[in-house]
Amino acid sequence: MLLHPVYRYVLIVLGLPINLIVYMVWRSKRKQDDWSAVKQQAEQEMHTSSYRDTKRLELEEQLRRKHRFFKQEVSEAAFRHEAESWLEETFQKELLERTSHKLEQKGKHRLGIQDTFGTLLAKPWFLALSIIPGCIMYLTLLVYGNAYLKYIFERLLMTIFVILGVATLVFTILYLSPFNPAANILGVTATQEQIAAFNHVYGLDQPYLTQLWNNIKGVAMFDLGKSFAGNEIVTDTIARKFPITLTLAVISLLLAIVIALPIGIISALKPNSWFDYTFMFIALIGLSIPNFWQGLIFILNFSIKMQWLPATFNPQNWLSMIMPVIVLGTGLTAAVARMTRSSTLEVIHEDYVMTARAKGLSERQVMLKHAVRNALIPIITVVGLQFGAMLGGAAVTEKVFNISGLGSYIVDKQFIPDIPSIMGGVIYTAITISIVNVVVDLFYAFIDPRVRSKMKQY
Repeated sequence: MLLHPVYRYVLIVLGLPINLIVYMVWRSKRKQDDWSAVKQQAEQEMHTSSYRDTKRLELEEQLRRKHRFFKQEVSEAAFRHEAESWLEETFQKELLERTSHKLEQKGKHRLGIQDTFGTLLAKPWFLALSIIPGCIMYLTLLVYGNAYLKYIFERLLMTIFVILGVATLVFTILYLSPFNPAANILGVTATQEQIAAFNHVYGLDQPYLTQLWNNIKGVAMFDLGKSFAGNEIVTDTIARKFPITLTLAVISLLLAIVIALPIGIISALKPNSWFDYTFMFIALIGLSIPNFWQGLIFILNFSIKMQWLPATFNPQNWLSMIMPVIVLGTGLTAAVARMTRSSTLEVIHEDYVMTARAKGLSERQVMLKHAVRNALIPIITVVGLQFGAMLGGAAVTEKVFNISGLGSYIVDKQFIPDIPSIMGGVIYTAITISIVNVVVDLFYAFIDPRVRSKMKQY
């Protein structure tokens, strides 16, 4: 860890109390080691052997040859100063080398602070003494010692910076928007005094940096205050609405994977067949259909004409989830099916698949153990990216089917603009997407042994 610049400084900061103890013990022990005595002995030997005088004549000759070669005119005082500086540097370097060599001959080495820390850490009293102030440091050491924990920790740390960036960007856009929340909520008849009082209550009259800090602090503490419109607690509202959107997206995702993977694999195994052409054509249509149009067509046919399914969402009726799930999952199903087909087609022609067939494995074993597993890597990438798009694009589907989810909530609040509500909705959506991306990265390591190898090397 000390060889890694970032982790080195983290360890120094986190373990500052422990480092001070180790430093004092190191300084105390270093005074008692053999380095000083061996160094003094080596220095005396160098003086006795006239090392300095011999080296001075050698360096002066080298300097003269250098000056003659470059045709430099140097005064005698400057020449002497340069020679003495070069001699002192060479002498000290040779002294350190001889001292280290003598210590090695005795089977010893100069005591370092890392050696001192390792020695103290093996003692129970030091571990017990340092466990409280250094618990975070020890936790960091534990995480770094495990390649997978280190990988997850770094991804989560990166996620924090992404969320901070999203929060800053979203707030800045809302701050610079031409909309006036006070005027939009109070109406055109509101006086300047009423608008000023509204801005003072909600802190909109404060400087940009103050408002930004308050909003980021609210996101971190899960307390964004009350919304401008409706005077409702933002965190409680999001806690009610976000599970609806998340449930809709997860069910659509699972349905898309269950349908798309078999279709894509079969299409790859039977390329240019009627099955391949038919389902890839359907997938192309699924990618091209807008969600709002598909939702309206579904309502017109299955709700109004046939009266099979309810037109609006009702949490008490599971049938009302069927059409929103299909509409939201259509695009993802088409994208995953096409990616599965192209990825599987690329993999089944690889040498290791041909080798598996040559070993006498059944076609099913070849596909499941060798082809499909390697083809899943780009598919997982598409699924992770599309899941984020589904969370963001759920607003259209929620509006069409009158679903009181987070997407429609953000759309309703953005025209005010209700800054706390929008910040909460967007940021917590970004947190979910970031967590999904971390899970996708872990799936990479689970599926591809090359990724696990790189993680351990890193």
